[in-house]
Amino acid sequence: YYRGFSECKASRWLTTAPDLHRAMRAVSCLGGETQIERVLAHAIAENQKQRVNALVFVGDAMEENVDRLCQLAGELGLKGVPIFLFHEGHHPIAARAFQQMAKLSRGAYLRFDLASADRLKDLLGAVAVYAAGGYRALAAYGEKKGGEILRLTSQLRG
Repeated sequence: YYRGFSECKASRWLTTAPDLHRAMRAVSCLGGETQIERVLAHAIAENQKQRVNALVFVGDAMEENVDRLCQLAGELGLKGVPIFLFHEGHHPIAARAFQQMAKLSRGAYLRFDLASADRLKDLLGAVAVYAAGGYRALAAYGEKKGGEILRLTSQLRG
């Protein structure tokens, strides 16, 4: 996560939902500019150490050089690391940037709002299915779940 002035931290790898939930609950928000470039660069570095099957980004804004973010997203796509971007809110600049990043990484973009926490939970579950079993596992999961999961799956096919 990132927050405040130049604070960007990565936790150790977590393997259970309760551990992830506990770590996420410990994070609080602070004002500051986005640091998406640092997140993407970190994902590239981690993928050089150990295969990363997918990157999930949940955000509401983008205040950086979109061309640089798209370059890094494209690098992730070439390395087989799709970015799943879940956009909270309606910020049009962020929406366009996140859509381009998803496309260049061969990932997916979907919007949600604060009233759709269950929807985000389902989408994150779908990404876990993808990361563990690839496109075929996600397609089968999407056929069972329908709705937003099928929208996510259809973007990966394109």
